[in-house]
Amino acid sequence: VHPNVSQGCQGGCATCSDYNGCLSCKPRLFFVLERIGMKQIGVCLSSCPSGYYGTRYPDINKCAKCKADCDTCFTRNFCTKCKSGFYLYSGKCLEKCPEGLEANNHTMECTSIVHCEASEWSPWSPCTKRGKTCGFRKGNEVRFREILQHPSARGNPCPATSESRKCIVQRKKCQKEGKG
Repeated sequence: VHPNVSQGCQGGCATCSDYNGCLSCKPRLFFVLERIGMKQIGVCLSSCPSGYYGTRYPDINKCAKCKADCDTCFTRNFCTKCKSGFYLYSGKCLEKCPEGLEANNHTMECTSIVHCEASEWSPWSPCTKRGKTCGFRKGNEVRFREILQHPSARGNPCPATSESRKCIVQRKKCQKEGKG
C-alpha cells in the first residue's frame, strides 16, 4: 500500500487518500469524481447523482456522465429526463418533436396528438315553449351529446354539445291543475 493511501476511510470508501478522496469503494457503492474548483475528488455513493448513470463491473461500480442535453439517463444513449428546452422522445432529447407528435410543455415529452371524441346525439327532447309542452303551436326541441375524450393542444377541437331546432306540435290545451 502506497504511503498516501489509507484503509481507514470515511463515507463508503474502501481505499482513499487525503488529497484525492476515495480511490475505491465498498461493495455495491458507485465511484464518481466530483469537481471542487480545479480539483477532482473521488466519492462513493449508493446511487449516481443527477446527470449520471451507473455501470457495474466486477472490480468497480462507476458513475458516468449522461449526454449533454440529458438531465437523467439509464445509459449514455438512453435519456429518462431532458434538460430545459428539450423534449423527451424514445430516450432521446429533441429541440422539437417529430412529425405527428406534439410537445407537452408540462411533462417536456413528445406525445401523440389526441383528437376530441364526442358521444352520439341524445334523442330530441319534447317540443316546449317557455318550459311548457302544451298551449302553443310552435316551440323548440333540444338534444345533447357528451365529450368522451378532450383533445390535446394540437388535436381537433370538440364540436358543440347541444343543438336546438324549431318544432311544431298539434295544438293541445293545457289541463287545469288539480282537475282530472
